[in-house]
Amino acid sequence: MNNNRLIELEIKLAYQDDLVQALNRIVAEQQQQIARLEMTCKLLNERIQCLANGSEINDSSDQIPPHY
Repeated sequence: MNNNRLIELEIKLAYQDDLVQALNRIVAEQQQQIARLEMTCKLLNERIQCLANGSEINDSSDQIPPHY
């Protein structure tokens, strides 16, 4: 293997290493975002269940105003 070919391979390896590190950061950020979205969905689902069960329903049209 000649010297120029070896240098080219080392350069490609260095670029690939940088790319792998960048992709790893992106995947880690996306995993954090997925975790936040899962928590949001869980909280929304719990809220929907509470409302479906009649808890915390605050429909002002059915309530008599306090001055009556």
